[in-house]
Amino acid sequence: MTIHSHSIIRAAHGPFDGEVSLDYDARLLRRKRLAFDGGDFLLDLPEVTSVNDGDAFALSDGRRIAVVAAPEPVIEVRGPLPRLAWHIGNRHTPCQIMDNHLVIRQDHVLQAMLEQLGADLTLTTAPFTPEGGAYGHGRTFGHDHGPDTHSNDHGHDHHHHDHA
Repeated sequence: MTIHSHSIIRAAHGPFDGEVSLDYDARLLRRKRLAFDGGDFLLDLPEVTSVNDGDAFALSDGRRIAVVAAPEPVIEVRGPLPRLAWHIGNRHTPCQIMDNHLVIRQDHVLQAMLEQLGADLTLTTAPFTPEGGAYGHGRTFGHDHGPDTHSNDHGHDHHHHDHA
């Protein structure tokens, strides 16, 4: 019988019955079969949801499986941080803000831009857990994550009616 999970426990406290290691992209989920060290289960959420390092999935058999941020290719950014953070934020790029540096996912275009701005960059592999913010759960939904929220007006512009 397939074990399901329909809910997420935010900022869960252990003990846990296993863990699922997911990178940043993989932590945006709705329906997916996930494997952990004690088996697998079918995640089936009502809507696309971003899960965070430290959350847990509640399984139909009562077990709780922790979410762990998997290491992935990132760039540690050092230098004039307020200016660099502004340029990163202006491109709606997820960014992890640390005490003395910023962390973004590896991206050749951003890397070149940051080098031009005088940043000191370190390419490494680490778990990526960017800030939450105005977009909810740290996600800036691009055109590749589910339905495009901008297409609800079916191409009609309701703001400019010419009554002349």
